[in-house]
Amino acid sequence: MNHIDRVAVITGATGGLGRVVARRLSQVGAQLAMFSSNEDNLNKLAGELALPSERWLTQALNFRIPESGDTALLATKEKFGRADMLLHFVGGWTGRQSLVDVEPDQLEEMLHQHVWTTFRLIKSFVPHFLANHWGRLVTISSPNAGIPSAKSAPYAAAKAAQEALILALAQEIKGSGVTANVIRVQTIDVKHERDREPGPTNTAWTTPEEIASTIVYLCSEEAKMVNGARIPLYGSP
Repeated sequence: MNHIDRVAVITGATGGLGRVVARRLSQVGAQLAMFSSNEDNLNKLAGELALPSERWLTQALNFRIPESGDTALLATKEKFGRADMLLHFVGGWTGRQSLVDVEPDQLEEMLHQHVWTTFRLIKSFVPHFLANHWGRLVTISSPNAGIPSAKSAPYAAAKAAQEALILALAQEIKGSGVTANVIRVQTIDVKHERDREPGPTNTAWTTPEEIASTIVYLCSEEAKMVNGARIPLYGSP
């Protein structure tokens, strides 16, 4: 899997998953354009990676702002000349309320975080990938998108819509050298509780390292035929 000099764009780079993915990709030779809303956390992440300055870029961006996708692409191209991978980790969760008790702004918030950020980033980056005849787009979703659990309607609706964007895109770009895939996880086990304190509530949780390994493969040349997949990383299909 040759990632040498490939340019990975990571949104939500300072989160529990983003940090691990950034570190893993740096180890296989990728160059990193890392974006998050918190500049201090980005600076800390860059320090932790300890990479030569020519191999990384950080910039604080709020991807709920419509022009942020274009800003991220422009910054990446100015630094590295191109972008090859878009790993979109921006998002959040809301729940614990019956649908009849959910306020409209909660649904709006989930749609902004998951759907609109994805839509705008696709509009910014995918034409660039297609022009280069190579690109990888990966987002993180949840089994809730297919089988919503009780009291999760805003999150489940937003994730289902996000998946629909990615899967429709995958059909449109097939055979182009560009792929778009979804990884489904139940819970990202940042603290590795599943292994330290195993129990019935965390048996289907997934570590950031396991997700990172899947992403490294999806972003490789060997994975060029994996397109439009919903990959379950929670122990069952």
